[in-house]
Amino acid sequence: MRRLFLLFFVCCVSIAKAEITLPSIFSSNMVLQRESTVDLFGWAHPGEEFTITTGWDSKVRSIKTPIKGKWRISVETPGAGGPYEIAFKGASNEILLDNILIGEVWLCSGQSNMEWSANSGLDNKEEAISSSDKPTIRLFTVEKRTADHPQDNLAGTWQVCSPETMPEFSAVAYFFAERLQEEMDVPIGLIDSSWGASCAEVWTPEEEFDKYPALQESYGLIKPNPWVPIEKSILYNAMIAPLTNFKISGTLWYQGESNTANAESYENTFGTLIQSWRNKWGYEFPFYFVQIAPYKYGREYEGGIVRDQQRRTLSLPNTGMAMTSDICTVDDIHPRNKKDVGIRLANIALKQQYDVLDTTVYGPLFDKAEAIGDKVMVHFLHNEGLTVKGKDLEHFEVLSSDGTWYPAKAKIKNGIVTVQAKEAKEPKMVRYAYRSTDVPNLFNSVGLPASTFISEEL
Repeated sequence: MRRLFLLFFVCCVSIAKAEITLPSIFSSNMVLQRESTVDLFGWAHPGEEFTITTGWDSKVRSIKTPIKGKWRISVETPGAGGPYEIAFKGASNEILLDNILIGEVWLCSGQSNMEWSANSGLDNKEEAISSSDKPTIRLFTVEKRTADHPQDNLAGTWQVCSPETMPEFSAVAYFFAERLQEEMDVPIGLIDSSWGASCAEVWTPEEEFDKYPALQESYGLIKPNPWVPIEKSILYNAMIAPLTNFKISGTLWYQGESNTANAESYENTFGTLIQSWRNKWGYEFPFYFVQIAPYKYGREYEGGIVRDQQRRTLSLPNTGMAMTSDICTVDDIHPRNKKDVGIRLANIALKQQYDVLDTTVYGPLFDKAEAIGDKVMVHFLHNEGLTVKGKDLEHFEVLSSDGTWYPAKAKIKNGIVTVQAKEAKEPKMVRYAYRSTDVPNLFNSVGLPASTFISEEL
């Protein structure tokens, strides 16, 4: 009986393998990247011959599955449009994917603030849901999974954006797409692959830890978390690796709150993640991220350190950072205003990726500082119309030659901030909004706040 059972099992497996099989990222309602070369891929029995017909050009392509049972073919996509169909026809089965759009595809990842949906709690929730009947926005939520090794497939399916599907999807991602469509009127595909409370290391390929001992050392400071696994690469393997052959326009990232334990090395950790993902996809796509907001973390400065480390990551090409210090509450690590976050990310994309927005999309970013006597002259990028919200310019500090940081008075003149502390006759460094709970009140003419920073030695 055991032999008969095994024979029956082997026959069933052989029959199943003979059929054309697609990964979950290919389904009806999906969005493919426009004006690009995209890969279609999947599995079939070795030697299986079948055809693929793409509806936008009516081309019929013939496939013969290689000996390993995995097939792949590259196809050219047209400009934005649809709906289209893709038909897969073999001897054992046929698959028809319909209602496919061609547009812009964005991968959205990180921790709970990216995962946060309208149903999680959102400002103006009912209004947002009622206006979400947007059939040319498509949503794909990657189900939470872990894996010890990189996977070929993941769980999820594409859905049409509607008041029924939007409330459980990433709010930041949705508002990002809504803003893009205001300016561009093209289909948008959103892939949300996020997990609340996750540290950056779980999203980083394992080989990066072998290449960079400092990354492994920093990872050793991460503490166990009851809400998410912390084993390095465990979410990358299950929730990102299966997507690396799927063409995307870029990535949105909202994470950092769970890296306050090793905040001092976050620039290196985060930068390694960005470069590793680009290497896996094989091209330098834009990577736009949200700077974490002020909040009461455990250590007095750990939040400020992460914010500054995120600012420093902008040195990588084709990156962008949305500041959020003015749309937060220090008592809640999950700010409910997700609309402005999505809009700020979208404005960065509209300016840097799509070149359709002619306005400043950043708050003031530290450029350089110079000591002149007992004063420090702080220069900012995006400094047009520097202004103070409130009576005095707060949260500037100067490091004295005795090694003590002193609160400093600050004034704006001609787009430069002059900082001075009477206790620091020979200022050595300057920093701004560096405590975890510091809420900056320095803004520019477009109403965006200045980023936390700490200077090098003057």
